[in-house]
Amino acid sequence: MSESKFEPLPSSYLFNSLLDKDTIILAANPRISLVMRGIMKAAKDADAPLIVELARSESDLDGGYSGMTPAEFSKRCKKTANEVGLDVWSLHADHIGIKKGTPEDIESTRQLVSGQIDAGYTSFAIDASHLFNFQGGNLREELSRNIDATTEIAHHIQDKMDGRKYGLEVEVGEIGREDENGRVLTKPEEAVTFIKALNENGVYPHVIAIANGSAHGNTYDTNGNLIQQVSVDIEQTIAVADALKENGSSVRIAQHGITGTPRELIYEHFPHGDILKGNVATFFQNIVWEVFRIYEPELFSDIRKWTIENFRSKAPEKSDNEIFGKFSKYAVRQFFDRIDAVDENTRRAIDAKVYAETLMFLGAFKAEGTAQQARDYIKSL
Repeated sequence: MSESKFEPLPSSYLFNSLLDKDTIILAANPRISLVMRGIMKAAKDADAPLIVELARSESDLDGGYSGMTPAEFSKRCKKTANEVGLDVWSLHADHIGIKKGTPEDIESTRQLVSGQIDAGYTSFAIDASHLFNFQGGNLREELSRNIDATTEIAHHIQDKMDGRKYGLEVEVGEIGREDENGRVLTKPEEAVTFIKALNENGVYPHVIAIANGSAHGNTYDTNGNLIQQVSVDIEQTIAVADALKENGSSVRIAQHGITGTPRELIYEHFPHGDILKGNVATFFQNIVWEVFRIYEPELFSDIRKWTIENFRSKAPEKSDNEIFGKFSKYAVRQFFDRIDAVDENTRRAIDAKVYAETLMFLGAFKAEGTAQQARDYIKSL
């Protein structure tokens, strides 16, 4: 480990070393790369493991809406890790989405994964949760397309990694999906059936993302006001984790959609250990916009104006604030060069605020000091 001290580690090392410990690993999304330094410095100073991740929509072979290809994202992450001296971290491909399951969809996903592996990624999240057969006669039939697509891409990852270790996340139950009764929750038997089927196919995930009441991004009330997200069904989450344990599985929960969740709720009520990975994404983007309002008012005004003008038609009944909060992520690529060129004072303000808020998340996740367990695990291999 000394020769590549600050290179990303396989997330399997992090998951295995902290399995059933009273902690959650922070998975941070720096879709605006200005937040990377503050996140990594906080993890380093707290001696906490860290996963950095972007989803397929944010970073594909054409750059996605972050403007960063997997190669560019990897380069920036590695550079920052070396600058701050962060040794226990993983580079994760979040939401490798497979929405159609057609041969063309599968092939383009293979190409993306190959590019991520070439860029040095050490962790992968296959998301074929959209492929749900509502006409299936039983759970296995309902999940069959998800199982098949996940298996195919998982085998491709295994082949391309060629014996190298990596971590694997899968998803059952589309995050944030709603029906006439509200958000649809993953049932314990769904998760168990899904993991059993994958295991039968030679696929062994470390964590599973489930639909448990959360949603991605910012949450707004009916008047368009930004509000806290307190919709995570903790009892259902525990029930899913317990069902997996009862079936002899070491797979634990990856909690998506934490932006807006009060840190005291996470600290006091989240089932640390049952939830092993906690994703925080839009929260960090919000910090950048907040700093820009003061330090880069002209840039912020241009980003806000562009967002509202381009996405008003998608949500004509929503307030300007809600349109900006939900769609401003698409402005990151549009304004990539200007964002990248902000001055040192702006960077310092972002570093400071991101650093402090990341420490708060690491405290709520009970993650401080747990990086040493990963180091000890690696030494024991």
